[in-house]
Amino acid sequence: MGVAMRKIKQCDRHEWVSTAAYYKAEARGFEKGYELINWLEAEKEFAEYLIQQFWRECHEDGGMTLSELKNLAYSLAVERPDIYETIKGLIRAIQKASHRRSCFQTEYRHFCEDETCQWRHECRKLVAVWHR
Repeated sequence: MGVAMRKIKQCDRHEWVSTAAYYKAEARGFEKGYELINWLEAEKEFAEYLIQQFWRECHEDGGMTLSELKNLAYSLAVERPDIYETIKGLIRAIQKASHRRSCFQTEYRHFCEDETCQWRHECRKLVAVWHR
C-alpha cells in the first residue's frame, strides 16, 4: 500500500517552481523576454510531476479518492479545493491549474486528441462505461 497523497505547502511549491524557472532561464542564457515563459513551463512541469506521483499512489492504493484529489489540488494551488463535492469538478480545476484544457467529462472527451493528458485514460474509461 502506498502513502496517501500529502499536501505540499505553497511556499515549497513556490520554491520548486522558482528554482526550476531559474534553471530554464540559465539554459536560455538569461535571455530577456522569457521570464514568464520560464515560470509557466516550470509550473506545468511541477503539476505534471505531482499528477504522475498521484497516479502512482492511486495504482498502489487501488484507485483515487476525493480526499487525495483535494490534497493534489491544494498542492497545485487550486483555489479552495475543499468546496468541490465531485471528482469530476475537482479534476477540471486541477486541469486548469496545470495549464491544460479543463475538459474532464465534457463534450470534448469524445474528440480528445491530447496524448499527453494525464487524465485521458480515466476519462476514456468512464466514457466507455457510459456508452454500454
